[in-house]
Amino acid sequence: MKFLKITSALILFLAVMTSCSTVRVASDYDQQADFTKYSSFAFFKPGIDKAEISDLDKKRILRAIENEMLAKGFTKSEDPDLLVSIFTKTNENINIYQNNRFGYGYGWGWYPWYWGAGANTISTTSEGTLYIDLIDAEGKELVWQGMGTAALAKEVNRKQERINEIVKKILEKYPPGAEKK
Repeated sequence: MKFLKITSALILFLAVMTSCSTVRVASDYDQQADFTKYSSFAFFKPGIDKAEISDLDKKRILRAIENEMLAKGFTKSEDPDLLVSIFTKTNENINIYQNNRFGYGYGWGWYPWYWGAGANTISTTSEGTLYIDLIDAEGKELVWQGMGTAALAKEVNRKQERINEIVKKILEKYPPGAEKK
């Protein structure tokens, strides 16, 4: 019984720790678009201005996107092939872990020798979703969209690191079919 309690506590701890580092990503794209013709990019200011996050976080996100696009061989240009825009959403998740039964007893749900106070553990996590839109500059049409959802870092010194991780995971899906290689 003691082994079972320790094992389940360890599994819960590992699940919480790994869920904080997980980035869930997805992408969608225009199947008629020719992604080989895109070699330069610029940020689409009207779209970025609408993102409802702090200017500091916008800078962090744009810096991460720029670094990833440059690493993929794109050049930043005044006359780009692609326009990059972002959109964000945040959710506050409240987790309640109830741990209110201790002791021995009979049957399902009946504890005649119950002792000790019940304990509830409450934790909150902020989860954010970042959408990265790639827009054909000539036709002004969306050709690719990547989305990443992850727990957000609360410490200022970890924010850029976490944003870099999220952006990198999203842009691994560009161009379409790249993740299969």
